[in-house]
Amino acid sequence: MADQLRLMAVHAHPDDESSKGAATTAKYVAEGVDVLVVTCTGGERGSVLNPKMDRPEVWENMAEIRRAEMDAARAILGVEQAWLGFVDSGLPEGDPLPPLPEGCFALQDVEVAAGPLVRLIRQFRPHVITTYDEEGGYPHPDHIMTHKVSVAAFEAAGDPDRYPELGEPWQPLKLYYDIGFSRGKVTALHEAMLAAGLESPYQDWLKRWEDRPDKGPRITTRVECAEYFPVRDDALRAHATQIDPDGFWFHVPMRVQREAWPTEDYQLARSLVDSPTPETDLFAGVRDTVHAS
Repeated sequence: MADQLRLMAVHAHPDDESSKGAATTAKYVAEGVDVLVVTCTGGERGSVLNPKMDRPEVWENMAEIRRAEMDAARAILGVEQAWLGFVDSGLPEGDPLPPLPEGCFALQDVEVAAGPLVRLIRQFRPHVITTYDEEGGYPHPDHIMTHKVSVAAFEAAGDPDRYPELGEPWQPLKLYYDIGFSRGKVTALHEAMLAAGLESPYQDWLKRWEDRPDKGPRITTRVECAEYFPVRDDALRAHATQIDPDGFWFHVPMRVQREAWPTEDYQLARSLVDSPTPETDLFAGVRDTVHAS
């Protein structure tokens, strides 16, 4: 057990584990790392984003369907998976924005909501945790809450004076934020598509980036995982209500993706080991510590 590396990836909804860092988790599974995906909500208030699935019976059984989709994606990625049990907050739309639904995940007290994650950390004993940055990756209330709960649990899990009823303390060694898209990545993919004589789906993205900050400078860690991009895409397609197999995610040929940007990228947010950046491994600085123990 002392030599077994363990990675926990904390996500807001079923499908997030397949759209954010999935090739990384598949790579580490293939290398023998134990990987646990934690899903904070059931995705009950998700929309049907695949036109082929837009049927009344799908909307009526959204919670059950999304659980089945998650189970299929979990099997494809080869990960373990656990639900925190919170209720999806939905994505509020309109001007002004409507209030969030009573009892939803984003309205929970952070200290209370971190408890179930602290329990899981103490049970699974991850060395590394990945989650979202303070903006949630994008400003969905559940993603922002996932960030808050993940940081709180990372800091509390090793403290014997906090949540003493939730198991023996365990201190994860590193915390990362997923940086799914940076300006550099989008530019590289856009230019590679044009060079291949193909229409790029990223033109509008680049225009929008003129007025928004770029997270590229925050990247500390680039994990080479292009070999596992097909596994990621298969896991994405398993979330059939959320992912249109003919949609945006699949417009860039695999060859172009692998050549233009063969990594998934992260920001090292907390580290209790010596791990100089830039890194190419989420377990940099951890492997020697674990194996020495």
